[in-house]
Amino acid sequence: MSKVMIIINPSSGKEKAGKILPNAEKALEEIYEQVTVRKTKGEGDATDFAKEACAKRFDAVISMGGDGTVNEIVNGLAEQEHRPDFGIIPLGTVNDFARSLGIPLSPEAAIEIIKDKQIKESDIGKINDRYFMNVLAVGSIAEATYNVSVEQKTRLGSFAYFIEGAKAIIKKNPFPLTVEHDQGRWIGKAHLMIATMTNSVGGFEQLAPEAEVNDGKLHTFIIKDLSLPLLLKIIPSLMKGEIKRHDEVEYIQTSKLHLSTPEDITVNIDGDEGFLLPFQANVLHKHLRLFVPGKA
Repeated sequence: MSKVMIIINPSSGKEKAGKILPNAEKALEEIYEQVTVRKTKGEGDATDFAKEACAKRFDAVISMGGDGTVNEIVNGLAEQEHRPDFGIIPLGTVNDFARSLGIPLSPEAAIEIIKDKQIKESDIGKINDRYFMNVLAVGSIAEATYNVSVEQKTRLGSFAYFIEGAKAIIKKNPFPLTVEHDQGRWIGKAHLMIATMTNSVGGFEQLAPEAEVNDGKLHTFIIKDLSLPLLLKIIPSLMKGEIKRHDEVEYIQTSKLHLSTPEDITVNIDGDEGFLLPFQANVLHKHLRLFVPGKA
């Protein structure tokens, strides 16, 4: 018997998730014999549900939520003996992972993508004993995103992150950083380090335009200075996908990273607060099978 599990965050999509769920169930009943719905109530629920789907050998798992829900599901699927195909119905504020896969941000259109059953293998990242699918970030700007409230995200969308990031830039505190990678080691002071597996970070789809979800690489940017004059130059380059060409930006492609600093600095993992440095990260190449548009 073919079976699919929908893991839904009821508070996602400005709490419209419940209205979309019946349409998703109806569509999936056309292609699977059994549709099971699991609703999250708190942190870690989606991970537990995804592990259940692996243990019971479900054919597919569908995320209905934002990037946080996707991240939790990835942590439940990663390195399991049986990993169901993974579909995303994006309902969050930014939906970076869906963007990078070309999945429509319209839930109804995303449901149709799953019905087509077009599969693409995708990398995920492993950081210490956790997993991520999009981005690692270190620095005051990354930490500022923790101050964004649910109300701000609902009202302002991805612009809410920009506002908190701008506040952090004004305070401007560089920190000593050591970055070990495939080609060697970088040592210096930085304001921000971003390592992305996709071309979409915080809703900006031109940070690393060459990044592919299955290229086996962490596209790493070390921004050494964030003075206001430099920032005014970087923003246009960011929009054009040319930020890596700036003298104050180190760009590294690598399959693994080790970051350390003598300061108490926390890594941001897929937009959520992680743990204090140091950390070891590496790519699990083509580890998951995802439903994508035919052109992706």
